[in-house]
Amino acid sequence: MLMVILSAVMTFADEEEQILRLKIGDKGLKDKVMEVTPGTIYSTKNGKSVPFALMIQEMDKSRFVYIGETHNSFPMHQIQSKVIQALYEQDKNLCVGLEMFPVTCQEALNKWSLGLLTKNAFIREGQWYVSWNFNFGFYEEIFRFIKEKSVPVYALNVPRAIISKIRMQGWEALSLDEKELVPKPDLSHEDHRTLIRTIFESTDLPHQMTGKGLEMAFEGLYRAQSAWDETMAFYAHKALEKEDRKMVVFAGSGHLLYNLGINQRVHEKNQSPFRTLVCVVISKDKESIEISRSLADYVWGLQEEEKPVFPSVGLSLKKFEGLDNLVIDRKPIDGVAKGADFEKGDVVLSVDGKEFQDINELRIYLAQFSWDDEVKFRILRNAQEIEVDLKFQIKDSETDRQ
Repeated sequence: MLMVILSAVMTFADEEEQILRLKIGDKGLKDKVMEVTPGTIYSTKNGKSVPFALMIQEMDKSRFVYIGETHNSFPMHQIQSKVIQALYEQDKNLCVGLEMFPVTCQEALNKWSLGLLTKNAFIREGQWYVSWNFNFGFYEEIFRFIKEKSVPVYALNVPRAIISKIRMQGWEALSLDEKELVPKPDLSHEDHRTLIRTIFESTDLPHQMTGKGLEMAFEGLYRAQSAWDETMAFYAHKALEKEDRKMVVFAGSGHLLYNLGINQRVHEKNQSPFRTLVCVVISKDKESIEISRSLADYVWGLQEEEKPVFPSVGLSLKKFEGLDNLVIDRKPIDGVAKGADFEKGDVVLSVDGKEFQDINELRIYLAQFSWDDEVKFRILRNAQEIEVDLKFQIKDSETDRQ
């Protein structure tokens, strides 16, 4: 659960803004701060605003350009799309690396960049809603451009079950095949540990992760986060060896902050020059926000949204051998399902009278709904059939970090 929080943490309550002002990262900048306002791009090198065109020009010599995101922020994805199009116009020798896909789905990405799949076929063959929890609509403009220009695109992630195993048991518990997919993570980065610890301590933790279990929970989380970053760095580096191109990496900002995540681990492998851009959201009750100048190479200020363009559902689903129906994996903790009458172990019999045996297909169906819509689940709980109304209404978690 907390791995989701750490994947894109860039919208902050007042008490959490310390994450933006940590004295870590670049030694020449970590003790310096600057004010960021909405609608302005800043170069942290000098602490001043920079025109978009100049930022793109300064990225020209970089082999890697990292663009952070909060996964359910449409404005951030618009910025990603704008940057990749500008970089392509500057140098068409470009490829893309994505956090959103595990390497097991690489073939679907190859087909997409070659123009061999329709959008619907891509979502199904690439198992979008199994690998990722966010509406494809957030990313559609980016994928349309990739397909239109036949830009090579690479999966950087691995199946979540492997990262979860590392969190619970450690890298040594992986099978030999799993170790082939995930390199052993380096846990010695003290600044990175400080960052993840600060994020961890600013989070509302479930009861089982507090008290005596706090340190154990953090150490497991830190193993997982480090493995996540190490893995994506490994596959980004591998793609660079295959492609003599500039790589643009899209990942949650939590993997890039202070240039301590994927970006640092790639740099350790090949010393290639890179630039990192992250967005910082300024709440409506503030004109600006103070941040550390070591946060990234470029920072783009954004005004807080009323709500995400597309609702997040927040239902975790599982398949069990011998059972055709899908099962609720845990009580919802975010999305529009938070607070609805779902319990761990509920068997989904139908949704709006339709039966689903595939997680991706059910999530494709749910992705079509907008705010204020409603769907009806028929579920089996304790040998009794009940109906649950899922209302697509704003919840606190919709504006929480995703």
